[in-house]
Amino acid sequence: MTVHADQDDHLVTLTIDRERKLNALDYPTIDALLAELDRADADDSVRAVVVTGAGHRAFSAGADIPSLARSIAGGPERALREIVRRGHALTRRIEEFPKPVIVAVNGLAYGGGCEIVEAAPLAIAAEHATFAKPEITLGFPPPFGGSQRLPRHIGRKRALEMILTGDPIPAAAAAEIGLVNAVVPAGELVDAARALAARITRHAPSAVAACLRAVTRGVNLPIDEGLAVEAASFAATLHTDGVRTGLRRFLDRPAASGGSRPVGLPAHGPGHTA
Repeated sequence: MTVHADQDDHLVTLTIDRERKLNALDYPTIDALLAELDRADADDSVRAVVVTGAGHRAFSAGADIPSLARSIAGGPERALREIVRRGHALTRRIEEFPKPVIVAVNGLAYGGGCEIVEAAPLAIAAEHATFAKPEITLGFPPPFGGSQRLPRHIGRKRALEMILTGDPIPAAAAAEIGLVNAVVPAGELVDAARALAARITRHAPSAVAACLRAVTRGVNLPIDEGLAVEAASFAATLHTDGVRTGLRRFLDRPAASGGSRPVGLPAHGPGHTA
């Protein structure tokens, strides 16, 4: 097994375990990640997923080069089927996953490893982590979605500098440009990812899924279309237990003065001025 799944309460941690190969993504590993994501999606007890790599050197060095070379040698149709379609399937699954996926980057994230980071809604990096788009050194552009997602996330010029040079950037720079949410000491990485998951999963699953759906589907649309996605996501939550419970909890809270006025509403009520 090259992917290990460990569940602790509502959190599943998926660990890419090809440490001697810097956790490179060969085809069985990609397929195993997809299968574990399917299992986590189908299990209602799972509220969030953390993806990390075995060891401390690498989150993932990207696509497994010997596998990739064999596919390319088989011609364009085979290469597109085995490399591009499989890579797109993985990053799209992560990007559109209905539960929060947090990548814990425990070392270098190059090529396909970086593309997983780009696809994930949230990412935390260890201080020693580095990020790179080295596909150009092999003679081709990023094939797992990186040529499209990275410019959308960090801007065209910053993305093109990474894609066209292949040069790595450190974790601090990745945080500065928005590729990761935070940078922490290596020994605190998994705990930080778990803490972030806990801050999210304290909220209703229906609300979390709706927020993920609204942002993921709307972020690349014109604003009017994005607002329509937001409206549909809002409407989909209205008859859920999450809304009923959330509103009841808020409305039943006593006011700071000891009355029954809901917290956050002005004492003089709507339509009046102080």
